[in-house]
Amino acid sequence: MKRRRFLIQSSSGIAAAHLVAAAKLHAAAKPDAQRVVIGLMGLNRGKDLAANLLKIPGVEIKYACDADSTRAAAGAKFISELGGKPEAIQDFRRILDDKEVDALVCAAPNHWHGPATILGCKAGKHVYVEKPACHNPQEGEWMIRAAVQNKRCVQVGNQRRSSPGYQAAIGKLHGGVLGKVYLARAFFNRLRGSIGVKSDAAPPQSLDYDLWQGPAPHRPYRENVLHYNWHWFWHWGNGELGNNGVHGLDLCRWGLQADFPIRTVSSGGRYCYQDDQETPDTHDVSWQFEGGKQISYQGVSCSQHAPGPFVSFYGTEGYMEIEADGSYKIFNSANKMVDSGEKTSDGQPEHMQNFIDCIRANDPSKLNQPILSGHQSTLLCHLGNVAHRTDRVVHTTSKDGRWSDDAIPKNLWRREYDAKWEQQISS
Repeated sequence: MKRRRFLIQSSSGIAAAHLVAAAKLHAAAKPDAQRVVIGLMGLNRGKDLAANLLKIPGVEIKYACDADSTRAAAGAKFISELGGKPEAIQDFRRILDDKEVDALVCAAPNHWHGPATILGCKAGKHVYVEKPACHNPQEGEWMIRAAVQNKRCVQVGNQRRSSPGYQAAIGKLHGGVLGKVYLARAFFNRLRGSIGVKSDAAPPQSLDYDLWQGPAPHRPYRENVLHYNWHWFWHWGNGELGNNGVHGLDLCRWGLQADFPIRTVSSGGRYCYQDDQETPDTHDVSWQFEGGKQISYQGVSCSQHAPGPFVSFYGTEGYMEIEADGSYKIFNSANKMVDSGEKTSDGQPEHMQNFIDCIRANDPSKLNQPILSGHQSTLLCHLGNVAHRTDRVVHTTSKDGRWSDDAIPKNLWRREYDAKWEQQISS
């Protein structure tokens, strides 16, 4: 009996030891299984994204990349102070070449959004790309193809898709609280000053200007373009409509459950300053969709007075308005408020968490704003700008948003590229 008890106790001890060892092994393996290594490209908006990423357990930022070495170093320092240990680099292709990196986060200027995403997918990286999804419509289609062919998660930075407040409001909208929803309106205002008139100059030594331009055909450096005012030049940016308008338009399209428009009209221009800017500072655009639905946008870049709520919806049985902070109010047909929601997160932390969760699950279908939807919302901006630049009503197909009007220049759908980059992103 003593021997038997000894054997039982010994066996139990050995089994317990194995369980402890297995538990330790599992505990050690779990962080690796959950580990996601990020390469961050673009260190203006990129710093905000880094702050959110580093709050997610198991996420590491290995590279802080910017074509301007001064900004790369400052970005790396900022991330280090948050607990990260990134290497400051100028060329994002180092991120693509590093097999340890799981995902590229692209917060570079708009003309890089499409090319960087496409190259990232081809290199086997998942991609988080800031809004607008792309610089031109053709890039959006190429990005969708790259994501599908390479089976990568590509999340577009329309973060309010992940906001609890907006999800609640849009859920009620889809649940029929307003009856049939037929009109959505988006507003954006910002007090922006003049950028002046500047001549061509030599770029600063800290800036790799050729790399900053990348796939865009070469233009001489001017100091009033970098590091933000490129938004107001068609060669690199998409105006306020693509810069901030896309957030509201994405929400409008989401609420209306609309895909591609069939008609786009535009009115506006540069009214406040006569300077080097090319894009409108005052812009009204309307899009019509099949099924009796419409979206309208009003943007003013020279006023602090908001022309209305961030987005609003009109239905056969009432009205809803949602503010930028996610709070909302619902009114019935008699204009009596019948429901409301308090402000919540703008969705940025939740949007990054959703991206990381989808990477870990290797499941693009669970993304809150996948590239197809991001392309559809961004295309509204492109069509609004095309209507503005051509002074035409733009008729498109509800199948893919393409126009058949030969009078509209083809380079407004597909831009020209620097020869060194074109084959890499278009094939």
